[in-house]
Amino acid sequence: TAVLLVVLDVKLGLMCLAAFPILVLLVMWFRRESSKTYREVREISALVIVQFVETMTGIKAVQAYRREPRNQQIFEDIADRYRVINEKTFKLLAVFMPGVKLVGNLTTGVVLLYGGYRVLHGEMTIGTLAAFLLYLRMFFEPMQEISQFFNTFQSAASALEKLAGVLAEKPGISDPPHPVALGEVRGEIALRDLTFEYVPGRPVLPGLDLVIPAGQTVALVGTTGAGKTTIAKLITRFYDPVAGTVMLDGIDLRDVAQAELRRHVVMVTQENFMFGGSVADNIRFGRPDATDDEVRAAARAVGAHTFIGALPDGYDTDVAKRGGRLSAGQRQLVAFARAFLADPAVLILDEATSSLDIPSERMVQRALETVLADRTAVVIAHRLSTVQIADRVLVLEHGRIVEDGAPDELTARDHGHYAALHRSWVQSLA
Repeated sequence: TAVLLVVLDVKLGLMCLAAFPILVLLVMWFRRESSKTYREVREISALVIVQFVETMTGIKAVQAYRREPRNQQIFEDIADRYRVINEKTFKLLAVFMPGVKLVGNLTTGVVLLYGGYRVLHGEMTIGTLAAFLLYLRMFFEPMQEISQFFNTFQSAASALEKLAGVLAEKPGISDPPHPVALGEVRGEIALRDLTFEYVPGRPVLPGLDLVIPAGQTVALVGTTGAGKTTIAKLITRFYDPVAGTVMLDGIDLRDVAQAELRRHVVMVTQENFMFGGSVADNIRFGRPDATDDEVRAAARAVGAHTFIGALPDGYDTDVAKRGGRLSAGQRQLVAFARAFLADPAVLILDEATSSLDIPSERMVQRALETVLADRTAVVIAHRLSTVQIADRVLVLEHGRIVEDGAPDELTARDHGHYAALHRSWVQSLA
């Protein structure tokens, strides 16, 4: 269309094209400002969602501590920021789109005046002017449509920028290029000169050496922050050490594919997350191809069969979102059954009995003695009653092993760390 305008009349054509740099400058301004503004819209939108979800998820704590007014104020402040930044986007759009139309209309007005003057003086025919105005309309109408599309494009580009940042994030734990097959796993765990730190320069485990023979049940005890859970997460390879190695049957975990490692090393935590669905589905999560009989056998092994049978629909009872229809202790027993059904070579229990009452804990302890037989197990517990089933106890302080031995042997020591913990525990039960 621009070429045709110049062909029809050079003077009018060049006059029309003179408006093009103004459009380019307008687009460049809108691109710069809208990109920045839409990015802020996405960031504050995320804050609105996070604040709302956190408040609704923790509504019991909010009500218990009378935080409703404060949380309401925080949400209103964020929502107000969201309103302000959205207003800014509309103002940008209110300048850009009418601006494009204004340039087109002004150009058309100038052409009509100058063209009419030339027609009156015989320098141009009325037909040429009419054709020129029609072509001019064909030139500017797509410009206005493009301006509407460009606004949508800028909004989408800002959203894509946030998604691209997530997609470009490299995982901290990745599979090796050429994984080593574990084969038949015996379950021997070795930590060699292991150093790990969450904050650079502040090691949690400074040069730890530990060997757990296959089939041995080891209990890790110590004060909070001693490094017990960190050791468990390194054995499951939720983290990689800063220095040293973690080995399973003599193979560095970093040389093993994560999918294969997860088949042989299973961790049960105190969080015991339940998924929407039936009790059987949650137990079968450990091994999706398990039969109903195998699911029931796993539940019996941990003492969960009795309470499951008392539920309205037994194993088909819907546990609701996050296991809301089950008590904390019941959820813990289901998590045990899930892990036992997976039948790993190495089982790690991280405060896994913390949600159980005394009768349930004793029932689980009896089950553990059978289930953990001929299986490598690492048990982390503050309740020393759970530790009694262990073949070996490791007492940790500041990431170092200060005592190592059988539970009875360590209890018999007059001035040992474990003996002191045991005495405190006995006194708390009195």
